[in-house]
Amino acid sequence: MNNNRKKSNHNLSTEKVVEIIEALKATYPDATCSLDFNSPFELGIAVMLSAQCTDERVNKTTPAIFEKYNTPQDFIDMDIETLESLIHPCGFYKTKAKNIKAYSKMIMEKYNGELPKNMDELVTLPGIGRKSANVIMLEAFNNPIGIAVDTHAKRISNRLGLSSNSDPSKIEQDLLKIIPNKYYYDVNHLLVWHGRNICNARSPRCRECPVSKYCNFFNEN
Repeated sequence: MNNNRKKSNHNLSTEKVVEIIEALKATYPDATCSLDFNSPFELGIAVMLSAQCTDERVNKTTPAIFEKYNTPQDFIDMDIETLESLIHPCGFYKTKAKNIKAYSKMIMEKYNGELPKNMDELVTLPGIGRKSANVIMLEAFNNPIGIAVDTHAKRISNRLGLSSNSDPSKIEQDLLKIIPNKYYYDVNHLLVWHGRNICNARSPRCRECPVSKYCNFFNEN
């Protein structure tokens, strides 16, 4: 029975999907990017630091860093131990420091110090996967061409039946098939905000949810 529900919801009409998006837009009219940055280069670093870390923690960590270090050359010249110490609060600091150094080096050597403005090149940068590249395309270049599938987007997509996949890249492809292009900008923010505020992992506030009538999770419980 659960499988039938998922299969049915996965075939939601575009009209129903738009209803869901519009309901979320009405609930979160101020939904925007949660990471603070001053340049596309800084956003790339902030996104890397946000892996397995809250955006709030990243935003408390980066101001002091970006005040002094804000160009690829700055991070190339910095001792790895110094960088590790600066980003230590964000966790996984050794791996993230290595990625930030390699990211900065590649941007300087291959792209003359400027981030490339297309997905294919962004995903070749160390530490930048498709999710991060989607965030950069949206927030830094105002050109959303995909949907960044983080833990919130994955959870909500599965609960609503927008995708039955667990792999983020497959979830994104499912979403791109049913969400009109003009909503890509909104959806990237709305799924994160809804996941943080109502549709959280452990204790979703389903009675307050503006899209509960479409939700497998709510209707099965």
